[in-house]
Amino acid sequence: MRMILLTGAALSALFLSPIALAADAPPLPASVKADARALESKIIAWRRDIHQHPELGNREFRTAKLVADHLKKLGLEVQTGVAHTGVVAVLKGGKPGPVVALRADMDALPVTEQVDVPFASKVRTTYNGQDVGVMHACGHDGHVAILMGVAELLARRKADLPGTVKFIFQPAEEGPPEGEEGGAELMIKQGVLDTEPKPQAIFGLHLASAYHAGTIAYRPGPAMAASDTFTIVVTGRQSHGARPWAGVDPLVTSAQILVGLQTIVSRNMEVIKEPAVVTVGTLHGGVRRNIIPDKAEMVGTIRTFDEGMRRDVHERIRRIATNIAESAGATADVTIETGYPVTDNDRDLTAWAAPVLAQVAGPGKLVEGTKTTGAEDFSFFQQKIPGFFFWVGATPPDMPLDKAPSNHSPLFKVDESSLVIGAEAMASLTVAWLSSH
Repeated sequence: MRMILLTGAALSALFLSPIALAADAPPLPASVKADARALESKIIAWRRDIHQHPELGNREFRTAKLVADHLKKLGLEVQTGVAHTGVVAVLKGGKPGPVVALRADMDALPVTEQVDVPFASKVRTTYNGQDVGVMHACGHDGHVAILMGVAELLARRKADLPGTVKFIFQPAEEGPPEGEEGGAELMIKQGVLDTEPKPQAIFGLHLASAYHAGTIAYRPGPAMAASDTFTIVVTGRQSHGARPWAGVDPLVTSAQILVGLQTIVSRNMEVIKEPAVVTVGTLHGGVRRNIIPDKAEMVGTIRTFDEGMRRDVHERIRRIATNIAESAGATADVTIETGYPVTDNDRDLTAWAAPVLAQVAGPGKLVEGTKTTGAEDFSFFQQKIPGFFFWVGATPPDMPLDKAPSNHSPLFKVDESSLVIGAEAMASLTVAWLSSH
């Protein structure tokens, strides 16, 4: 049992099981499931091809061509080169109606694959000056293949569609190369949501190792964390390691700041309201055992689910670092780079979508997922229009979830039965939303 908050004319909170959710939804056309199943082999083939030829953010040239060529063959209006390598396509239904957007991310990660499959990636490239392997270690290859399948499924029933579908194949979800713009933020900046046809809602999904294949997970409200980066440069005064009193030690000061930062979550955040994370990932300073350096630098990440708490964490990091440094006779220069916002599922849209997903998943297979401190730039779309983001389980049913390699692991492996489930879910949401709105 779980509570879904329904807002609107009848403001109420109802405890609903997946069976009840399914009963509340209008029945989906049986042909959607049949059409998705008929495309399963093509979707798997596309996914394997993309997996074998991964490309990093803003460099998805081959993937974008594969997508664009497919969409053009379907008769869609196709625009390429959006936000460097993005592809946007429009399918106009045969009947008047609203506009909905569907999004898939295309980029891979600088990870060397260790999965033993015939289509494993052997690609290497240069990333931030380093020679690296490239792998679809987060499932984006599956997302692209799923949306290509959805485009074909919906194009086949174009005459019956009451409205328009805008397909958004997005580059650089994992972040653009240093010194470049990219991702959802750049696509929005270039007008993907403002140019005609303008979507009134957007759907996205993610293959997830946290759930078994066959399971669909969703969550109303904050589902994935905002992600920010902080850098603290502590400046002291250099001295010989044998005479520490002659200088100001930035290493000891940095250690005190690092410990002080731990009190932000443990003592200052209302964790029963929303969780938060403050992690220092690197701490660098000095070059020799007997030389106290004049500078030290630490870099870390901030994860929050509430905008007020997010601002509070930022302010506390600045205050703690500055005041501890001052007390030691040093200075601290704090820089906070704002990253992805909270992936916040529109509650009305989520309450509408859950019964549709319940029908797709089947009895007991739709679950309310837990919050994840991972981040997702789909959140930028949700800041502009109502958006719903959900997870499709990708771990083989016979593998314990606590043993499954996580997304971003070189061992991440997708149970390919999840692909057709994702395609059916996205197509069903699209057909149902256009019909009901």
